[in-house]
Amino acid sequence: MSEPRTFTVADDDDGIRLDRWFKRHMPEVSFNMVSRWARTGQLRLAGKRAVPGDRIEAGQEIRIPPVDLAPARPGRARPKREALTEDEEQFVRDMVIYEHPGAFVLNKVPGLATQGGTKTKQHLDRLLDGLSGDAGRPKLVHRLDKDTSGALLVARSARAAGHFAKAFSGRTARKVYWALVVGVPDAPEGLIDAPLAKQPGTGGEKMHVDPENGLPAKTRWRLIDRAGNRAAWVELQPLTGRTHQLRAHMADIGHPIVGDAKYGGPEAFLTGGISRKLHLHARRIKIDAPEGGVIDVTAELPAHFGESLATMGFDMSAGDALPLEKPAASPEAKQRKVAAAAKARRRERRGERRARGAQGRAKRR
Repeated sequence: MSEPRTFTVADDDDGIRLDRWFKRHMPEVSFNMVSRWARTGQLRLAGKRAVPGDRIEAGQEIRIPPVDLAPARPGRARPKREALTEDEEQFVRDMVIYEHPGAFVLNKVPGLATQGGTKTKQHLDRLLDGLSGDAGRPKLVHRLDKDTSGALLVARSARAAGHFAKAFSGRTARKVYWALVVGVPDAPEGLIDAPLAKQPGTGGEKMHVDPENGLPAKTRWRLIDRAGNRAAWVELQPLTGRTHQLRAHMADIGHPIVGDAKYGGPEAFLTGGISRKLHLHARRIKIDAPEGGVIDVTAELPAHFGESLATMGFDMSAGDALPLEKPAASPEAKQRKVAAAAKARRRERRGERRARGAQGRAKRR
């Protein structure tokens, strides 16, 4: 390649970082190469010098210098995705409970992992091929534990994914979980503020409360109903998004979620015909849509959870009768907002210095 190349930012890429654009459209160009172009002034966005962290806008032009890329090394190609069977395609379509131009909301079944791993070949991310459309295959923007059921939103385009990712990271999205816990809390509601960290010796598979080294983690809970002193049906709202947060927090206050052997041990199981499966369900999700409006969806309980509530004599309508409270912004969201404002001020000052420098050079000429 001997001439510079120019690309126009598509609507689907509006708002993403410039380095993300390269990863999405030119994966053969490394981050180090992009950074080097930026340092030497060869990377241009809308005619101006650009850096990898710049946000791009639809219609802008990206100009890159001439580059000859070495052919990919053998064995580096991405593995070919195995095609879904008709039953698998029907399975994922049956999980869809709401469709929006920017998203699907699924009622994830318990026992299905959200993403794959070394020992996990069947997972939701693979099944999303069955929901592919004109904008490509849907994209995960948050996750649920394998044994947790309920409402899970997937974006239908890269642009929508960016919008929803910001909502989840900024904690403006509201998620309501239902759980059946062992014993009964001594108050009608409360806030658990207990930092979480990976528990040593578990390979990162388990979290524990660690006030010194843990990351901030907050969970709001409310009592919906109780079955004597045996068990309680509670509503949980995570105000942060740590791994296994709800499970670790409820176990930490002495009320593990029914069926959660990992955090509750043998005490997490109830007798009397109550299922041994995990009783944690993402009941409702409410989030602003990309083009305005609100997505607000409720997911029906899996059979084992519904049967347990019925066995204990709980009225299903009691849980949905609680008003939805807006969670406070997370500490991380506040820090990101301050950092973004500081970055904007720095960029503005750099622009002013460049303008003064250009004026000075023009006068000297």
